[in-house]
Amino acid sequence: MSIEIKKLSIDDGEDIYQMLQSVPANENGFINSANGKSYEEYKEWLVGAMENSLQERVIDGWKAPQTTYWLYENGKPVGYGKIRHFLTDKLLADGGNVGYAIIPSARNRGLGKAFLKLLIAESEWLGVERLLLTIREENKASLAVALANGGVVEKVEAGKYYIWIHRK
Repeated sequence: MSIEIKKLSIDDGEDIYQMLQSVPANENGFINSANGKSYEEYKEWLVGAMENSLQERVIDGWKAPQTTYWLYENGKPVGYGKIRHFLTDKLLADGGNVGYAIIPSARNRGLGKAFLKLLIAESEWLGVERLLLTIREENKASLAVALANGGVVEKVEAGKYYIWIHRK
């Protein structure tokens, strides 16, 4: 099995579009705003996501810059992840630095664990020293993935685990 991640590109095509249609629009707090878009709207979405990764300041009082990544397994996209470059007060309370999703047909095979490990490594290029994940209490799979990647539970509050991962 060959696994790799790639950074979003405005040239991403049909394979990424189809993968994004497989990732739910909102599952366990992970927002996929590309789900349900037409192909033309998706291409515009890519441009916006690329611009977001290049911004250097907070927008709307809480939105931090974030870089989007795709997880590939054997040359096929199977996951969607994001790393926020820094945290605002709102993101400290709900959101964190890292979010990811694996398409339903590729779950329960260790891809989430591998994806998070790769995202942690990518965070170095963004200058992020430690990463916060906020994981809903009922999402036991994501909790296990975070802990397997060196996550430490800071607290459990309002139905969420607050887990910090320090880059090694």
